[in-house]
Amino acid sequence: MRTLKIMEHISLDGVIQTSGEDGFPYADWTAPYRSPAGRDEVLAAHGGRFDLLLGRRTYDLWSDYWPKAPSGAMADGLNAATKHVVTRRPESLSWGPFESVGPDVVEGVRRIKSQAGPNLILWGSSTLTSTLLEHGLVDEVLLVVYPVLVGAGKRFFAQGTPPRSLELVSTKAMPSGILVSAYKVAGPLKAG
Repeated sequence: MRTLKIMEHISLDGVIQTSGEDGFPYADWTAPYRSPAGRDEVLAAHGGRFDLLLGRRTYDLWSDYWPKAPSGAMADGLNAATKHVVTRRPESLSWGPFESVGPDVVEGVRRIKSQAGPNLILWGSSTLTSTLLEHGLVDEVLLVVYPVLVGAGKRFFAQGTPPRSLELVSTKAMPSGILVSAYKVAGPLKAG
């Protein structure tokens, strides 16, 4: 059975949006904090071989960039990965290899997780993140936390995300001020 890991670049106030789509004024706010150490940590978190689970918007944004990106560990890994895409228009996918998750997201992800293959990584897709957590399909969360407050933009978890407890597995501070923290999903929220 495959595991599903959510990986996300996130501000201290929970913003994950980094592109200028929808008039977002702070495109690429992560750039000043990038470093070789941070890149190496994110690459290590991907593991060797992996597949991607992507919402359609993230797929469209990435398919405009990664196929043209210079060869390197990140670009090569993302381009080689099978992209399992949540979409109503699978015929319009072109950045491959790819597969449509199917019309029922929850059943589609359950099916993919039950198949043999590399682990799945989900980047972006705040709406999809909430749905997968609600249905117990997420195994791990890796947050790359930046020392900034962005204020506005898409948040990591959509309104209505069910409460959950996470267990800290590891955390590393990068010289640029980024914290890379890995968590396992531990189940429903434990309250006092």
